[in-house]
Order: sequence, then structure tokens, then C-alpha cells
Amino acid sequence: MVGRIRAIHDIVIWVEIHEERPDIKEILTLTDYPDVLLQVEHFAEDNIAVCINLRSSKEVKKGLSVDRTRRSLTVPTGSEAVGRVFNALGEVMDDGPAISGERKPVHVQTRDIEPRPDDKPELLETGLKVIDFFTPFVKGRKIGIVGGAGVGKTVLITEIIHNVAGRDTGLALFAGIGERIREAHEMYATLKERDLLNNTIMYLGQMDENPALRYLTAPAATATAEHFRDQGRDVLVFVDNMYRYVQAGNELSTLMNRIPSQGGYQPTLFSEVKRIQDRLTSNDKGSITSIQTVYIPADDLSDPAVQAIQHELDSVIVLSRKVAEQGIRPAVDILRTTSSLLTPEIVGDRHYVLSVQVQSIIQKYENLKNIIAIIGENELSVADRRDYAKAKKLIEFFKQDPSVVEDLTGKPGEYFHREEVLKGVEEIII
Repeated sequence: MVGRIRAIHDIVIWVEIHEERPDIKEILTLTDYPDVLLQVEHFAEDNIAVCINLRSSKEVKKGLSVDRTRRSLTVPTGSEAVGRVFNALGEVMDDGPAISGERKPVHVQTRDIEPRPDDKPELLETGLKVIDFFTPFVKGRKIGIVGGAGVGKTVLITEIIHNVAGRDTGLALFAGIGERIREAHEMYATLKERDLLNNTIMYLGQMDENPALRYLTAPAATATAEHFRDQGRDVLVFVDNMYRYVQAGNELSTLMNRIPSQGGYQPTLFSEVKRIQDRLTSNDKGSITSIQTVYIPADDLSDPAVQAIQHELDSVIVLSRKVAEQGIRPAVDILRTTSSLLTPEIVGDRHYVLSVQVQSIIQKYENLKNIIAIIGENELSVADRRDYAKAKKLIEFFKQDPSVVEDLTGKPGEYFHREEVLKGVEEIII
């Protein structure tokens, strides 16, 4: 026995330590209930350990004795983990057999990573016109899909998984954080139906879980990605939804009586986001390419959590409710979508020049819409009418039916190679 439970506040447990202090992030158990997992977060006093009841176990009561395990949380990383579904504790969630192979600690200190050699950036084609044209995917970089509720983030990331992970591009790893059970089941069914599970590992911490499990889903999935990267693999990490990771951390911070920051989030917001993003990084052995959805509360892009996540991304795809209401799918707001990867050195001069021209035409289209609402399109100059017509054709061109909802829409999915996209844009604007 290392101590006894002194106080309980929801899933936060205060343990009075009588003997040697346990390590931070060490797992403690109850002497009479070894299945109860209490993770040490910090020490409120020299002899008071603040712990998280990971399973929300009902057996926890004041005065019960606590034992050390001298281990931290681990997740499976062997080859038998591929094709399986886990929770944040590394426990199997599908109908398959238990896994007893190699495991890796979830909580590791971020190390200085040896950068990859300065090879020519490798483009990953998604088959989605608007994505490949405005936010090219580059191996080893981070891409974000941001938007409010119901604008198509999950459908878009599922389509990208279908199009990118379906090819021989390495291992795909999906982390479902704080989303609906229905969406997780649909994702699993889609991957299984299209024979993509054999190259995919899934971690789920759904919205019915306690905040500790939702919060731990991201580092658990990241630990697995790091393992395979260090084995020389190229790993695609899909996170849906990174904002829910921040939200779960905020709930834990509130339960531990921390004073929130001015924006209403936990005081450790930026360090938590930075820590997880720094781990999703390539090294000289392998690569991690991450695609992350980010929920925008109240459609407010200036939200502190959204801003903290966006600052860590190389490309930001903004999905707009205004665009979605016009029946345009994917509902990408072209003018607010940005990418530091859209450069001549990465995509070539032809692609870069076309992207600048298209953005200029779309910007002019947005300006002309207000004028047309007042005086009508016929009053525009010949040049303005020509650009306005081009913009409408471009908007129509970038519409695309996804493959993963064929059974719902009745429309076959479409896939376009980058060269086809560039030729299509040239035919419209030249």
C-alpha cells in the first residue's frame, strides 16, 4: 500500500501518499480492486497525489488503500495491432482476440527529432479537385480541415482516407476524439467494406466517454504512430476531431480546479496543443503526415483553441456554412483556405500561377456579387462579366461527389488526378 484515498471530485481523486512518491503519469490501483486505474497527474502537496479515475470506476471510495504499479499507460504497437480498434487505454474494442504483443508508453517526453534529409517534397494526391489544387498534401506535413457543425468535416476526412490510404502509401492511423458513436461505427463499416482495415489502426474516444479517455485518445494514437515511424514506415494520421482533444483537456482542468485563461480554456492550452503536434513529426527514419479536423465553436475562427491548433498546421482548409447552404460540396471557402505548401518549389510554376489567377477571379466574383445585387449583371463591363462567368464555372468545376456516401446520394464517387484538375482550370480561365 502506498497511500489512501483522501477526497473525490467526479473522476479526480486525491490520494494521500504514506510511502515513496509515485511518478507523474504512473498508474495506481486500489488494493481490493486491481482493475481500477488511477493516473497520477501532479502533486497538490508533497504527500497529496492528484489522480484521474480513467475508467470512472464506481468502486472508488474515500479511505480505500492504493497500490503502485510502477508503470504508465501503454498501447499495443506490434504487427498484430494493424487492422484493430482500440480505446485510449490500448484495450481492444472490436470483436477480435486480445493482443498480448509489444506495447509502447503513451506518455513520452518530446525529444529533439533528427530532421528528414532535404529531399524533394513528395505530393500525396487526394483525388479531390479543390483540395489538390488549393492545399496540396505533402508527405510529412500537417493539414487541417476546419469548420462548424454539419458542414462536412467527417465526410471529407473519410473520403481522404478512402482515396489516400487505399493506395500503397504506408500505414493509416485514425484517432476519433469526442465524436458520435454513430460516426465511429460508420467509419469502421466504411473502412471494412472497402477493405482498408488491413492497413489501418483505429483509436476511439467517443463523446459518451469521460474526458480523461477522450483526452488520452490523441497521445495514445500518437504513440502508435511514433513507433511505426521509428520502424521506417510512412504513417498517415487522421484525427477527428482535434478541437475535442482541447475540449476534453478543458473539462479535466475544470475538474482539477485550475483557473481558466481569459479565453475560457485551460491555462495549459497552448502547451498541450504544442506537445501533441510536436510528436506528430517526421524524422530521418520515417514520416508522419497528419490530417486533422477542427470544430469551430459558433463558427468563430478567432476562437483561442482554433487559433492555437491552426498555428501548428501547414495548410488550413476552411469549410463554410455559407458555401454549404449553396449546395456546394465539399463546402470549401476558397478565399479563407490557406497553405504554406502552395509554392512553385513544391507544386511547380504552372500550378502556382494558376492558383493565383483562380483566387484573383474568385475574389473579384465576391466583390461583384454585391454590385450585381443592386444594378444587375448586365450593367457590368465586358471584362467584369467575363470574369464573373469564369468564377461561376470554377465554382461549379470544384464541386465533387464523394465515394464514401454513394449509397446515400445515389451518385457515383469521383476521383480526379492533379493533371486533370490543372487542365480543367486552364480550359476555364485561359
